[in-house]
Amino acid sequence: MINKFPIKEIVVSDANFPSELTKNNKYLKKIYYRGKWDKKIFEKTISIVGSRKMTRYGREIIDNFMPEIVANKITVISGFMYGIDSYAHESCLNLGGRTIAVCGWGLDFTANDENKKLYEKILKNNGLVMSEYEADFMPTLWSFPQRNKIVASLATEGVLIVEAGIKSGSLITARLARMMNKRVLAIPGSITMEMSKGTNYLIKNNLAEMILNVGDVLKRKIDNKQMEIFDDVYSKDEKLIVEAIKSGENTIDEIVKKSGLDISTVSINLSMMTMNNKIEEENGKYYLIS
Repeated sequence: MINKFPIKEIVVSDANFPSELTKNNKYLKKIYYRGKWDKKIFEKTISIVGSRKMTRYGREIIDNFMPEIVANKITVISGFMYGIDSYAHESCLNLGGRTIAVCGWGLDFTANDENKKLYEKILKNNGLVMSEYEADFMPTLWSFPQRNKIVASLATEGVLIVEAGIKSGSLITARLARMMNKRVLAIPGSITMEMSKGTNYLIKNNLAEMILNVGDVLKRKIDNKQMEIFDDVYSKDEKLIVEAIKSGENTIDEIVKKSGLDISTVSINLSMMTMNNKIEEENGKYYLIS
């Protein structure tokens, strides 16, 4: 139960209050929070935001980027809504990372059971759930842009927009981040995808850096040796299947042709990988989960 974690508060005059919050939020006087307030959690952070209507593409981006983000001990910040926000929190926690959820409502409000489970999971894993509003404050249209201001303020490594419609609240966060001279990072997507219109707009108009891999986020080449701990979860045959799926070969026949494995071996491995939540099947096509 989240109630076993008491609501505490920290005021702007406290030495542990993040200076970026004070700098970018003129009227902010205090923050309410649940969890362990540790100044170090704010030292190296990335804010990940996006559409509430998360697509498979958005999920794959987070799955691809998150291992390296966590390996570099970067705290993941998001707005605790369903879709990209919640998935970013969840993915970070599943890899042993720390995350901060910034709410546009009071800390006693929970939307549903899934929200409660994630809330508890964040707190049990040394994360923070925080808000500028008192405990019983209910979400409003104007409180979400206010929350976005905090999400942008706390980002030291930048604000990453994974997916966004053209009228998305994520574009508000991008604008706020630019006003604060933060890095604004955007994932390009298909021109036919509704949830990529916002990110493509930011890139086209030079309002965000185009991000093609996690190395672009970290401003360096990815060290593949760091990723070996995640590759070890696959057997030799599974790695061939994964490479086939990564190259866009999603049906059994396509995977057989690409991998060079016989159909029986591919079928058995696909079944086992599906059972072990390494891949998922949809309409006869297979996709990576992480």
